[in-house]
Amino acid sequence: MVISKLFDQKKAVCSFEIFTPKPTADISAVEETVRELSALSPDYISVTCSAGGSGNSRTPEIARMVKRCGIEPLAHLTCINSDKSAVSAALRELADSGICNVLALRGDRVAGAKESEDFRHASDLVAFIRAGRREFDIAGACYPEGHPECQDILTDIRNLKIKVDAGVSHLNTQLFFDNDDFYRFRDMIALAGIDVPVQAGIMPLVKKSHIDRIITLSGAKIPAKISRMISRFYDKPDSLMEAGIAYATDQIVDLLSAGVRGVHLYVMNNAYVARRITESIAPILRELNGN
Repeated sequence: MVISKLFDQKKAVCSFEIFTPKPTADISAVEETVRELSALSPDYISVTCSAGGSGNSRTPEIARMVKRCGIEPLAHLTCINSDKSAVSAALRELADSGICNVLALRGDRVAGAKESEDFRHASDLVAFIRAGRREFDIAGACYPEGHPECQDILTDIRNLKIKVDAGVSHLNTQLFFDNDDFYRFRDMIALAGIDVPVQAGIMPLVKKSHIDRIITLSGAKIPAKISRMISRFYDKPDSLMEAGIAYATDQIVDLLSAGVRGVHLYVMNNAYVARRITESIAPILRELNGN
């Protein structure tokens, strides 16, 4: 299944992200998570790539698990520490496993690691895949608040246009907590001539670790409503879980009401959170998609 075709079939696509364990970690916990997420019947599940490029990643292994569960995987592929040979090998492994959907990413910088001379930007990776392996459907990432390394959002959107023109078929956004930022971004990319479907990336803040680490790393703006939630429930795990699920669900309902093409849930391998949110929005998705 080519994921981009889902947007021709549905008004709103819903998917999850699962992150891969370290190369030395036990795989059994992830296997159970894959089964639980697949049982919720998402349109697809994206599978992250380990830090340091494609060479040490368990992405193909996890993606094959997803496929065995009857769900289409979207395999992340980074290039910041890889040359053309390594990327070609990663693509061959995915193709040999029957996986034809990739999310082309530059990847995060790794301290002390040599950066690629072949790929400076994700757009270079997209062009490389499109030129040599046309069987792959290529998704890309985008940033409603602007890429943290970019000088301003207009420059970031110009760079995004280059990436889309290189061969990206749909986009997933970085997490955000203020839907107005997404709506503003959606209008701006439309004016820039970017017309591929865009899924809104939503991360439920349900644990202290999410607040302490993920927000800092992503640089996402924290609305007052989230700040109040964090202040009130930071040291109350059960309440924070419920409040985080409620906030994310409210975000999604608003996005679906505004015609978003899809929602991509960053659930941090938490199948319980995925199930709670999926059960809440399932009637809306059925109504929108006519099933």
